[in-house]
Amino acid sequence: MKKIAVIGCGAAGMMAALAAAESSASVTVFEKNEKPGKKIYITGKGRCNVTNACDVTDFFEHVKRNPRFLYSAVYGYDNSAVMDFFENNGCRLKVERGDRVFPVSDHSSDIIRTLYNAVKKAGVKVIFDTEVLSVESSAGVVSAITYSSGNDPITREEFDAVIVCTGGVSYPSTGSTGDGYKFAKNLGHSVIKPVPSLVPFVTEEEWCRELQGLALKNVGLKLFLSKDEKKETSGKKKKADKPVYDGFGEMLFTHFGVSGPLVLTASCHYEENANGRLLLDLKPALTEEQLDKRILRDFEGAINKQFKNALNGLFPTKLIPVMIKLSGIDPEKAVHDITKEERLGFVKLIKSVPMTVTGTRNFNEAIITRGGISVKEIDPSTMESKIVKGLFFAGEVLDIDAETGGFNLQVAWSTGHLAGESAGMIF
Repeated sequence: MKKIAVIGCGAAGMMAALAAAESSASVTVFEKNEKPGKKIYITGKGRCNVTNACDVTDFFEHVKRNPRFLYSAVYGYDNSAVMDFFENNGCRLKVERGDRVFPVSDHSSDIIRTLYNAVKKAGVKVIFDTEVLSVESSAGVVSAITYSSGNDPITREEFDAVIVCTGGVSYPSTGSTGDGYKFAKNLGHSVIKPVPSLVPFVTEEEWCRELQGLALKNVGLKLFLSKDEKKETSGKKKKADKPVYDGFGEMLFTHFGVSGPLVLTASCHYEENANGRLLLDLKPALTEEQLDKRILRDFEGAINKQFKNALNGLFPTKLIPVMIKLSGIDPEKAVHDITKEERLGFVKLIKSVPMTVTGTRNFNEAIITRGGISVKEIDPSTMESKIVKGLFFAGEVLDIDAETGGFNLQVAWSTGHLAGESAGMIF
């Protein structure tokens, strides 16, 4: 009987183990933690955004790096297959705004339990509290792994195939500490530099920190990037700056900058060493002309009030002092004394509040890792290494990342299933 080792008992690992077990192989999963699915447990704020129910053809638009690499994996095991798996195994699901799929219970533990029970039912052996130290190959073929359990001596065990599902380096407290990168490098693979993604932004402006704890809903956010700030010297008119991200949703001000779903998605498009600029649209449903008419009506109703006392209908209380300061309008000025120029400038500010991005938070706060094992060295039709036969990779360990909304977990399910299926068929 062929022996297959799966390193990592997370989303990709458990799905790979299930698919591999269907080939009647002997499958063993090695997990350094004391229980399965530690990262699954914290996804979706503990609710687990299992997948996204969008049309499969639309799925790839939400994958930011190497979407074409995923065609075989996703079409072979798509979001419908994932939902069917959980429903058929007793875990009911629901679809929420943005086609996000969650367990009806709103408990990620139900997703983990369903997966793990299926793994055990399939006859897969799972070894916890065990760290894989190395993956060996001989003559270009995977041959064995070495692992250590607590105070036990280091053990070497031969396997016919090894599937690496160790995740990236985001949320290292869940066990994602870059082990897969080490295995890959030692076997001749290239690793694209890992950086945090789906991560909050650090901003330069002090007023962002003054708004700590303020959440905004139904706002627009644009992210602009530039590599340098050199002036145009050709005399040609500079082309209009285009945002690398333009979204709508919810965001949150923090003690370091900004966070929330809108910001996390924008961070997918951020690049290290680039000059980042955010423009926040506080009233995206209104054009500048419509907003100006709205402000005129508000001002007419508060004609004798001071500017600082005439904005309660426009903004949350905490935001008013900041908007006044940014506007440059004297807060004590009577509304009827505000000039048309000042009012129109205020309209433009509301539609594009500027913030300067100085960087992102670190891996401890990143939902996923951008970068990882180069997909150029992986066969997309099998997830097998092009360098070492019998070596497979799946999930976040690969240089693939997507936006929020269940897309990254779908990548894990799809690549894990394909890797397990392929590992069971190669002999």
